[in-house]
Amino acid sequence: MDSNTIVDFMILGTLAIIAYSVRALDFKGIVAAFFIGFFVLEFGGFYPFVALFLFVFLGVLATKYRFGEKVQLGLAEEHRGVRSWGNVLGNGLAAVIFVIMEHYTEMDILWAATFSAIATANADTLASELGKVLGKKPRMITNFKRAKPGMNGAVSLQGEMISLLGALIIAVLAVFVTPYRWQILFAVTFGGFIGANIDSLVGATLENRGITNNDSTNFLATFFGGVLGALLFYVMI
Repeated sequence: MDSNTIVDFMILGTLAIIAYSVRALDFKGIVAAFFIGFFVLEFGGFYPFVALFLFVFLGVLATKYRFGEKVQLGLAEEHRGVRSWGNVLGNGLAAVIFVIMEHYTEMDILWAATFSAIATANADTLASELGKVLGKKPRMITNFKRAKPGMNGAVSLQGEMISLLGALIIAVLAVFVTPYRWQILFAVTFGGFIGANIDSLVGATLENRGITNNDSTNFLATFFGGVLGALLFYVMI
């Protein structure tokens, strides 16, 4: 085991302890997050790992934001917002797949896919957690009929704006991995934004019918958000 790997383990171990202590993840979630973080660090390096860490950090803050009000409205995450391995893999596995492919192919379009997958997860989580309490007059993404806040497939103007901002935050980190800076900024922002809306679309259709659950919906959204980000990047370079 080389020195870089040892440092990676130390960083991940420290973050795992912090995540467990603040009840962001349960034990199984910590183990899953450790391996997701390890693969991203080993194959992608600093910037995708920071993007992943920022997603987790902002997700925890968004989940805790006005949590008591979410509980009263019946909109709070289960287990008081403590997430487990399924949620971790649903949001992080696609990024791992893309970053490993990038490592071995050295194709910038796969950097766009990696960051777009993380941008999708960040955009969706922020829009969901903040949109529950800040969104006004949500509507179903499939037919635009009025919907209850927090319902699978429900979107609002406020939630969409938060989603776009969430994707942009991750996209800013992507500009450091390629000389095509504005192209990847655009591709990751809109790949993540569209990916978050794919999450809503899958939630309104497949998940509401019991075909997928929240974790598999997240994986589909992050995967296709990554693919879309890569395609947008490809047509601009």
